[in-house]
Amino acid sequence: MRKNNLEVCLYLLPAAVLFLVFFYWPLLQNLYLSFFSWNMVSPNMKFVGLENYVEILTTAEVFKILLNTVLFVVIMLILNFVLPYLYSYVLGHLVHKWTGFYRSALFLPATLSLAVASILFLWIYNPLAGPISIVLDSVGMESPRWFKENYLVIFAICTIIAWKVFGYNLIVMLAAMVAVPKEMIEAAKLENASNWVIFRQIILPMTSSTALYVFTITVVFGLQYVLVPVNMLTQGGPDQGSSNLVYIIYQYAFTFFQTGRAAAYAVITMVCYLVFLVVKHKYLDKKVYYEN
Repeated sequence: MRKNNLEVCLYLLPAAVLFLVFFYWPLLQNLYLSFFSWNMVSPNMKFVGLENYVEILTTAEVFKILLNTVLFVVIMLILNFVLPYLYSYVLGHLVHKWTGFYRSALFLPATLSLAVASILFLWIYNPLAGPISIVLDSVGMESPRWFKENYLVIFAICTIIAWKVFGYNLIVMLAAMVAVPKEMIEAAKLENASNWVIFRQIILPMTSSTALYVFTITVVFGLQYVLVPVNMLTQGGPDQGSSNLVYIIYQYAFTFFQTGRAAAYAVITMVCYLVFLVVKHKYLDKKVYYEN
């Protein structure tokens, strides 16, 4: 028995070493840097203790960054979680023709990079010659400056992310939808159950585990996807109106060269993610149906 345990440990050792080196060591190094002031050029780092955290938490900037982050998450959950879930139900159970075409057409943008999507939407949202501007001009309305107005810029960037991510989330949810036993749905229809009752009583519980996965990656990865279009189109503007917890780390590190402040923001971001995961585990995981 002891020999078997030793063999298992030896098999796991390479993966454990890689995990420690490339996951925990960077976390500890980041935590260490958050207590220093360093510009990544000077050979010397100045120890400042909790000064980076105090400066962050006592400025109005952090509250705007947190508000922007919450708005990004809420809008992306609507565009990249709720809508793909509903579309997958329609394609999986209500539409029976051209489903292959719909899947391919909706998934196609997922194969393109966010840089391409950013350039495309820069043209779409162009207030002078973009297609949205042309449509609004035709009905006598003035096109807003999508990337120059607070809050509106967040919605515009979220649509770029949605264009990229929607198809992938749709395919994942669609796989869960078609895996629901048809016998259960047919039995419900024999009892004259409406589509709404079938959706609420059968589809929702049976697809809850996949829905929770899509929900989680939408929150965790969604904010990371924001980095590319924000950096290309707004650089956090106007007046940090499109910045968030992920971009502000990049901005302080590679634009302002304030590594300590960036590391402190990274620690705060990690704490926010941990809070999200704890809340998810406590309130959402228990409501998920897992088939034995």
